[in-house]
Amino acid sequence: MRLSNMLFVTLREDPAEAEIPSHKLLVRAGYIRRIGSGIYAYLPLMWRVLQKVSQIVREEMNATGAQECLLPQLQPSELWKESGRWDTYTKAEGIMFAFQDRQEREVALGPTHEEVITTIARDMIRSYRQLPLHLYQIQTKFRDEIRPRFGLMRGREFIMKDGYSFHTDEESLKQTYQDMYQAYSNMLRRAGLKFRPVEADSGAIGGSGSTEFMILADAGEDEVLYTEDGKYSANVEKAVSLPADAEPSSFTTYEKRETPNTSTIDSLCEFLKCSPTQIVKNVLYQAIYDNGMTVLVLVSTRGDQDVNEVKLNNELVKLAEQYKAKTILSLTVPDAATQEKWASQPLPLGYIAPDIADDYITSAQDVSPKFLRLVDQTAVDLKNFVTGANESGYHVVGANWGEQFQLPKVVVDVRKAKKGDRAVHNPSQTLQSARGIEAGHIFQLGTKYSKAMGATYTSESGEDLPLYMGCYGVGVSRLAQAAVEQSYDKDGIIWPVAIAPYHAIITVPNVSDAEQMDVAQKLYTELNQAGVETLLDDRNERAGVKFKDADLIGIPYRIVTGRSLKEGKVEVVERATHKSQELTISEVSQTIKEWVESAMS
Repeated sequence: MRLSNMLFVTLREDPAEAEIPSHKLLVRAGYIRRIGSGIYAYLPLMWRVLQKVSQIVREEMNATGAQECLLPQLQPSELWKESGRWDTYTKAEGIMFAFQDRQEREVALGPTHEEVITTIARDMIRSYRQLPLHLYQIQTKFRDEIRPRFGLMRGREFIMKDGYSFHTDEESLKQTYQDMYQAYSNMLRRAGLKFRPVEADSGAIGGSGSTEFMILADAGEDEVLYTEDGKYSANVEKAVSLPADAEPSSFTTYEKRETPNTSTIDSLCEFLKCSPTQIVKNVLYQAIYDNGMTVLVLVSTRGDQDVNEVKLNNELVKLAEQYKAKTILSLTVPDAATQEKWASQPLPLGYIAPDIADDYITSAQDVSPKFLRLVDQTAVDLKNFVTGANESGYHVVGANWGEQFQLPKVVVDVRKAKKGDRAVHNPSQTLQSARGIEAGHIFQLGTKYSKAMGATYTSESGEDLPLYMGCYGVGVSRLAQAAVEQSYDKDGIIWPVAIAPYHAIITVPNVSDAEQMDVAQKLYTELNQAGVETLLDDRNERAGVKFKDADLIGIPYRIVTGRSLKEGKVEVVERATHKSQELTISEVSQTIKEWVESAMS
């Protein structure tokens, strides 16, 4: 492609809406253009990148025996109501574009396709002889993000590969899950990316286990905790660890003390000269279930620990049945305005005890009359601890479970693991932290959807049994931007060779110089014939502008037909290192071909 014929416009200034380097660079380099909030056009250079990423994904999926298909983006609400996720996606998470058609039927643009694929399986899979079966697609998804940001990282429209497998049993599912683990590792390795597979929370998709594939980058939205021995890594939402040992309490007798202006753990520790590990803090949450029931949740945990709200949400979903519900629509720390809706009197915030009276909750049909009391494992074994006195400006010291306070019946692990904690598998290992961008996620769904939607198969013994399912997603457009976030410098993008829009760019400093143009044209033809995808910058621009643009768009190798032509040579610059060398015109094509093949091997 000649640059003079391409839709190619670069910017010298960062776009106002861009916050992270990859977003700034993709807009400045003419790869994407913002059309609306979270909506971007993929321009010619970007489309080539996306095609290459898609091809790597397609090849690795096909190698496992998966079959490509294309599913409808428009989905009827009835399918989502069968699975029980309609309210979750339209109300709780609120990320689905849902609307009515002209016949007033509820439909939505697909953020994911578990319901559609399960419907197909229910209609078409009859016998165990058809299993296992694995289908996948590469297409545009839609999610109504509350705050679209970071360009293609969190947009409202994006390209994704999603695949779904069907099995007779859990053993078969686990085999495909392992195949996908390897296939996803291959995809990211072939794309030239540094990544880490981590244990993950399954979220609204559900299932018994899942793994995220994180592309390591400082701007990643996710925190990954891992150990140096390589035996543990997890998203912080899922991570577990051993907390620091609690210090022995310095309080030996129970008493109530005045503790003015100590509504925070730090201020209380300073006032009482005690360790936060000697404190039981009680955090109040408000959960709203999908049947409209509001439940006030009191979580007692050790003073030096923070509540992991993803873990807490999961625990509350497990308890949904006792409130005649299926899932949670929202989980929040109730502010003053929210408390007025259900509190019969002002709460002693910052001074709450584990036994705060249920009569703080006013009588209402849609509000549970009792606090749901949970205790984190870190607080269970504390002796002579400090906690609130249910009166502003007062705490109690020297308290014990089974004496002054009844231990809550529901013991949970809802603490947030953090950097520096000891590892569960080996306490001599401490957790390290890194930032990551989720590029892929694989799930063992089990029978969640097949049971809800009646998708069964006939076993060898003639019994109708629910299908076991797996789900496997790769964010194609997110992966492409994540590659930029992982690899750039002050001059622009540094694409991995495998997914760069072109392998090489020939820069002609002076297009009026016949020799420079003749050599450039010759090399352009030779390189493309040799399989080296090459751009020819034949624009009538200053050499400095062309060099800056070549660096900005990140093409791996730049060939300059400049002064060295007098010696029968051209300058070749490697984008990643800025290393420059002169090659004879006759050896350019073969040399760069070998470099490209080596980089992609």
